[in-house]
This record gives sequence, C-alpha cells and structure tokens, in this order.
Amino acid sequence: MLFSEIVGQNHIKNHLLQSASTGRIPHAQLFIGQEGTGTLAMAIAYAQYLLCKNTGGENTGGNESCNIKFNALMHPDLHFVYPVATTSEVTKHPTSDKFAEQWRAFLKANPYGSLFDWYNHIDIQNKQGQIGVDEAGEILKKLALKSYEGGYKIMIIWMADKLNTEASNKILKILEEPPAKTIFILIAENEQSILQTILSRCQLLRFNALNSVEIEQALVANQHCDAQQAALLARQAQGNYNKALQLVSNAADSADFEQKFVTWVRAAFRAKGNAAVIKDLIEWSEDLATLGREQQKQFLEFCIELFRQALLYNYQSPNLVYYQTSVDKFKLENFAPFVNGANMDEIFEELSQAMYHIERNGNSKMIFTDLSIKLTRLIHKK
Repeated sequence: MLFSEIVGQNHIKNHLLQSASTGRIPHAQLFIGQEGTGTLAMAIAYAQYLLCKNTGGENTGGNESCNIKFNALMHPDLHFVYPVATTSEVTKHPTSDKFAEQWRAFLKANPYGSLFDWYNHIDIQNKQGQIGVDEAGEILKKLALKSYEGGYKIMIIWMADKLNTEASNKILKILEEPPAKTIFILIAENEQSILQTILSRCQLLRFNALNSVEIEQALVANQHCDAQQAALLARQAQGNYNKALQLVSNAADSADFEQKFVTWVRAAFRAKGNAAVIKDLIEWSEDLATLGREQQKQFLEFCIELFRQALLYNYQSPNLVYYQTSVDKFKLENFAPFVNGANMDEIFEELSQAMYHIERNGNSKMIFTDLSIKLTRLIHKK
C-alpha cells in the first residue's frame, strides 16, 4: 500500500513518517475515524514502511522482497484481527485466521470498505460480528513468537470497538507491556465503545472526514470519472471515500432512484384527503421491496440527499445546490417549499430509522409502507 494511494490525511501521513524516521514509534496507537477516512489503508501503509525499511516517505526503496509480500498482504510479521462470526463454513470458535483468504480479497478490492461491507463479504447474515476471547488467545500466541524477519511484529486490530469485555481484559497486559519490537495499531470508529483501560494504553490519532476536493481528485485519478461527475459524487459522499466509490459503481442507479423518489413524493403529497392514493404508495413500497438490501439502503441515502438539497433551496442557498434533476416537470426549487424547518428533522429521522431496520433485515415492504404513510403527514407540515 503506497502512501500516495491514500486519499488526503496528509498531516497524519507526515506525523507517522516523522515518527518512523526518528525512531520514536509508540508501541500502541489507536486510529479513530469514521468510515471512508482511510484508517485501515493508513495502518497498512505505515506497517509496510516500518517492516520493509522503506525510505523517502513512500513504500519503495527498501526491502523489495518485503514490499512484494505486503502487496499480497502475506507478510509473516504482519497480523490482522477483525470482527467475525460463525458462518456455514466456520461453524464454531470463529477467529480471524479462519477468514484470512476472504480478508485479503476484501482488502484488495477496497481497503476503504466498511464493517457492513465486510459482514456482507463473509455472509454472516443476521449475526453480529465481534472480536472475542478466542481471538485474544490467538493474539497472545502470535506475539509470543519471535519475528520471522528479525524486525518489528505489527498487530493491526480493525474495528477495535468490537472487542468484547473478556477479550479486552485478556490483552490488557500485552498491550501495556508488549514484547520487544511489537507494535499494536488499533482502528475504531466509535471511541466510546472501547474500554477506558484500552484507551489509556494507546496514543490516539484522529482522522478527519475528507474534504470534497480530495475525494473529487481521487475519483478523477483513480476511477476515471469526468470532472463534473466527480464533483457531484464528491459532494454526495460527505467526506466518506467508501461511499464515493459505491456511488461510482452505482451511477447508473441514480436516474432510476430519482424517478422512484419523484413518484413517491408526488403520491405522498396527493394522499392528503384522498385515501385511494394509499394504494399507489403500497404499490410503490412493493416495487422497492424487490430491490436488494444494499440498493434499498442506497436509495434511502439518495432520498436524504435530495431532501437536503431542497432544504438548501428553501433557505435561499442555491449556490450550495449541486444536484440537477432530470425527471420531467420536477424541479427542486418548486419542491423546496415543502421541505422546511418544521418537518426536516422528522423526515431525516424517519429515513434514518428505515435505513436502520433495512440493515437489520426488517420486512422491507412494511418498512417502506410505514415510511410512506408518515411522509404523507410530514410533507404537508408547515
């Protein structure tokens, strides 16, 4: 993983490179950042820089054999831990090593992938992944051994906020007093979910959300987007590069999503005092229910963004509006008066709740029908 492949976060890159060049490397660091900010990509690049003795601020010029192993994510002194659960193939005592091949494929496809993406990748269905006490035992065993190449041993714990209490307590001692040349890099999104005893043993590095210019430039350079499309997607991504990549791969869905959105809000508007229109909303819900769960979630995110764009028009900020509608006779500036301070919070809350229930395998027809009926009230709220 090259540092140049990581989007933004230049201040953190510089900090890590300086710590490596001066030899002042903390034995335990905690990278805190939301999805799509590059915490995992940065951890891998930093580990490669240390293990392969690279120079010049990039993962080149060091031990070439070591760099080749890193490119395959198979360096013997690099260890990964991540949330897992039982599956049809791993029926008991799940640990990270049992999913190693899937993990490497996941990282090679997209090192910015989310926890939800990972769960889908290993198909744990409705189960909740965690880093359990079996995993803690594996950590202790691995770090008790000498390093394979005589240098550092690096343990990357992705989504450390999924460490359960028993596992956290089991690794406290080695986290505080690790063997010589052992480095822990913990990665988490939710600092509040980590035990205070773990936090107190780590140096914290906070990753900020990416700005739209950084995402736009990355999409043009890496995804071959044209400048106009990249600018649009970068604004929609809201600092999350993983979301931007998903928007690129689903760009063809945008026109269909817009048509579904317009059909929905028009029916919700007509439903006041006209019970017959409820039938249209139920049919609309049935149509949405035929989509895959991930598409349903993306549609709800699309709706949130269009409501936000309409609100900006309503608040006299057209210079902040970037979305251009394409559905016949539907313009955001005409829709804007129906999206205001009286109903916006509730609309966002209902859309967020619907997304929450979709992610947890709720009955999508019921979820969308309930959401639609609520919108018939909210869209007329003044």
